[in-house]
Amino acid sequence: MQTELKIAFIGGGNMAGALIGGLAGKLTAGANIHVVDPNPATLEKLSQQFGVSTAGAIGEVVAACDMVVLAVKPQQMKEVVAALQPRLRSQVIVSVAAGVRASDLSRMLGGHGAIVRTMPNTPALIGKGMTGMAALPGVSPAQRDAAEAVMRAVGKTLWVSDEALLDPVTAVSGSGPAYVFYFIEAMQQAAQEMGLSAEQGVELAIATFVGAAQLAADSDEPVSLLRERVTSKGGTTYAALTSMESDGVKQSIVKALKAAAARGKEMGDEFGRG
Repeated sequence: MQTELKIAFIGGGNMAGALIGGLAGKLTAGANIHVVDPNPATLEKLSQQFGVSTAGAIGEVVAACDMVVLAVKPQQMKEVVAALQPRLRSQVIVSVAAGVRASDLSRMLGGHGAIVRTMPNTPALIGKGMTGMAALPGVSPAQRDAAEAVMRAVGKTLWVSDEALLDPVTAVSGSGPAYVFYFIEAMQQAAQEMGLSAEQGVELAIATFVGAAQLAADSDEPVSLLRERVTSKGGTTYAALTSMESDGVKQSIVKALKAAAARGKEMGDEFGRG
């Protein structure tokens, strides 16, 4: 069901394009979406694909929107905020910038309180994303619902009550696709070393990940039980998992995710100091 929600995107890169593709003609008409980006080719492509209005700089159109989506890199945020602040009224700000805390954005925007910080991941590019979300107290229930509707255009959403929890969300799902790709690479390498071709290895690995993930998603049972059901004692799966356990693979994964979360906090601290 379409609404008349007017949305401004500051930044027209891959994530913005995925969101616009999920929104235009569905949640709201393409004509209700405005995109600001310094790259003329990017703007022309989005305009032709989705019928959005475009501009090379933040202007009065942004001031007339109900929502502003900040889809820029963290290092671009200071410049964007300086241009955005004079155009702000009561719009809800939805940030998809990694490592930029909503509280710091609020401070930089002169105390603007209607800010939702999000952490999507790259499967959003194919509509299969997972987005963690946290709202400042100044976000109204209607604004919260609107922000969630936007992020649901590219997948699932998960709200956390404390913005600090977005650092572990980033570690688990934001960075998570890279871990999956890393494991697929390892499975492909093993397949080649055992005589299969690279193409056969990657096909087997990807199909296995997709199928197992869907099985877990469709099941009401714990993943530990699903694992146990394919692990007959003394069998091939048991041999593989026993080897992983002896090498501390699970502990290494847990340690790695904690390192990612710690780095997320550091990034927030660094930006906040700036």
